[in-house]
Amino acid sequence: MKLPHGLFSPLAGLLLFGVLIPTAQAQQSLSLRQSCPLLTNITLPDTTLSSAEVVEANGFTPPRTNNTMGTPAFCRIVGVTLPAVNFEVWLPLDNWNGKYNGVGNGGMAGVISYAAMGGALNRGYATASTDTGHNANGGLFDASWASDRQDLIEDFGHRGLHVTTVNAKTITEAFYSNPPAYSYYTGCSKGGQMGLMEAQRYPEDFDGIVAGDPANEWTRFYTGAHLWYSLAMLDNNQEGWIPPAKMQAFGNAVNAACDVLDGIEDGILQNPLACNFEPASIQCPVGVNNNSCLTSQQVTAVEKIWSGKTNSAGELIYPGLVPGGEADPGGWSRWVTGVEPFTSLHWLGGEGFFRWFVFDDPEWDFRNFDYDTDLDYALQKVGTAVDSDNPDLRPLRDNGAKLLVYHGWSDPDISPVASINYFESVVDVIADDIRANNYETALKSTQNFFRLFMVPGMGHCAGGPGPDRFDALSAIENWVENGIAPDSMRASKIQNGEVTRSRPLCVYPEVATYTGIGNTDEAENFYCSAPAGP
Repeated sequence: MKLPHGLFSPLAGLLLFGVLIPTAQAQQSLSLRQSCPLLTNITLPDTTLSSAEVVEANGFTPPRTNNTMGTPAFCRIVGVTLPAVNFEVWLPLDNWNGKYNGVGNGGMAGVISYAAMGGALNRGYATASTDTGHNANGGLFDASWASDRQDLIEDFGHRGLHVTTVNAKTITEAFYSNPPAYSYYTGCSKGGQMGLMEAQRYPEDFDGIVAGDPANEWTRFYTGAHLWYSLAMLDNNQEGWIPPAKMQAFGNAVNAACDVLDGIEDGILQNPLACNFEPASIQCPVGVNNNSCLTSQQVTAVEKIWSGKTNSAGELIYPGLVPGGEADPGGWSRWVTGVEPFTSLHWLGGEGFFRWFVFDDPEWDFRNFDYDTDLDYALQKVGTAVDSDNPDLRPLRDNGAKLLVYHGWSDPDISPVASINYFESVVDVIADDIRANNYETALKSTQNFFRLFMVPGMGHCAGGPGPDRFDALSAIENWVENGIAPDSMRASKIQNGEVTRSRPLCVYPEVATYTGIGNTDEAENFYCSAPAGP
């Protein structure tokens, strides 16, 4: 690099009278570059580090893609922990913020989450991701790898992320000669389940955990959601299946009935639980079946999906979806109906899980599922490995860590009610622990370490009609490092690169309330308060 006399380059140094004098930052960067390949010499339990190499800025293209990622220069470490937990650790060569950010997966995992790692790296974090112990070449919900492999199911359920976290933090300390000052986790969907599993089983791994739309009751979720919604659509010769072309009319009818309940007509249901829309109100007249109405069988299917599934004793197995966001292109038409029968993501997820995780039978027929005996069998066989439903978070609390959970109200995959139910179960445990004689006392005590944010109009982890972009990582950083608990987070809707709407996300059970003055698309004109409805 040729510079005029006296100009400064943080990477090269100061060129003075023709002599390049390295700066401290440049010297450190050079030292880290030289140290990177040596990281393969680190000894880790049951782990092999196959490579450690410097990747220059904007020089990484993820496998099976042609898109080069925009990242700073980093040291890329590739490893595997027995039996088959593949992982990568990325360490910035310059401007490390002194922290670590582990990232989660989606679906049935099976891949390294390169995009999430890139986001963490660009914020200055050391970061890591794991495939949780198997390869997902068969697709997002491929579960065939679980056949006769309880060890892989354990890795997928909880162990894979934990061993990766321990290894990554050890590698980070070896590289920088200092451990991370703070460690954070971020993930959504399966990644949300992974975050709650960390909070429940490994409360010392992270100082702060962000878990979005978590599939925490994994076995019950796959039973009472994935499988139940599929049966509602596909049983009886697919009579209940709803073509995606009907979703616009369906969504419009829901909005017409419930959108204004919060006082604002904006295409967003602030509190879907207050919506009493009856699907039968848009039932087709006898002899008519077009895209503006639902047949009687389709009405029944929607009622089943919204009500959730109970067992023979009348006990709810898993809550149903809630009204709102049905017309969103990434919503019901992708998750619930599919472009044609047997293509929805609910079907692909439920069928694969029970075929391979539970029954290990390539001929298993989803129509024969018994919601009493088969659910009990599934819970006993795999529930302890994959279910992150333990409400006792006192070890996390006592370790000084913080947990932030968010969930989109228009999630077409995982019922938002499930996250509310889990939060309330934690409040119950804390109430007993502190011998609280009223709900408000237990709630405030729980919110000292665990806060839930419901996101009106957001779909599954993103999308939907409502604002879906917000910075939960900065919120939990501020909470952990400065003791400032997030009372709200600003969420934005971005279309064509422009912010078209913003709203505050409030700490459950509070909701964003319009002041009555100003533009309803601007967050500044709302405040958080107790909800008016159920």
